[in-house]
Amino acid sequence: MARAPTLYERYLPWRRWAEAGFVFLVVAGNAAANSVTVWMDLDRYPHNPFRPWEPAVWEASSAVMWFVIIPLVARLVRRFPTHWDNWRRRLPLHLAASVTVCLVHVAGMVGLRILAYRWQGADYDFGPWPRELAYEYLKDVRTYAMVVFLVEAYGFVLRRLQGEASLLGAPDEGPAVEPVERPERFLVRKLGREFLVAAGDIEWLQASGNYVNLRVRGHDYPLRSTLGGIAARLDPERFVRIHRSYIVNLDHVASIEPLDTGDARLHLKDGGELPVSRSHRAGLRERFGGP
Repeated sequence: MARAPTLYERYLPWRRWAEAGFVFLVVAGNAAANSVTVWMDLDRYPHNPFRPWEPAVWEASSAVMWFVIIPLVARLVRRFPTHWDNWRRRLPLHLAASVTVCLVHVAGMVGLRILAYRWQGADYDFGPWPRELAYEYLKDVRTYAMVVFLVEAYGFVLRRLQGEASLLGAPDEGPAVEPVERPERFLVRKLGREFLVAAGDIEWLQASGNYVNLRVRGHDYPLRSTLGGIAARLDPERFVRIHRSYIVNLDHVASIEPLDTGDARLHLKDGGELPVSRSHRAGLRERFGGP
């Protein structure tokens, strides 16, 4: 009987649409609300020099640039995640990134406004650049910080839905019940629950950015580590590096299929397949007694 998909697995097919839809609703909704607010403020003045379409151009040009910038910031945050233990090291990176974001945002925004104004037969004046850049940075740095916070919080929720793995540390008092440097079990936190996963139950491991996904009975549990870092702590008689992005548990290997390219394909007992690079192919065959 097939197992029922988890909430995380049901969400995965809709993930990109949900993320894109959320960004669109927030950015477009904010632009629309700001346009209406500016129109209401300008209506208070009897000799308002601005035309009705100008506030819409101001906000739309800013929104278009944020549609471009937000995915890039999200990629940066995922590439260099920030945690309580590294936020001081990440702070210079984010300060530099916030300045870059502001410059890109303002340059693109002003360019779009110039084009829109020319289309209407008018000229756009951004104002004194030093003063206006400082003003825009005070707004953009807050938006940048909010984007970083939301991406980190979203990633945290996804890892909890998926189940995040961690290494067992040494106890505060008394000897450890198992070797800390050669873990026999991993702690997994998932939706408020905690349970242990035996190292021998891990079928394979895959590098994924700043995490390593542990494959256990059809589930992937991200572990905050590098593939090389966790490889040094696994039993070398059981776990073998087969690719720059993969480590496999030999107990779950069914066969090795050589390919014409010099690489190979690993067939697992559950029907899955993993790539084997040519640099690791010979060593893997030797472990199985092959020529």
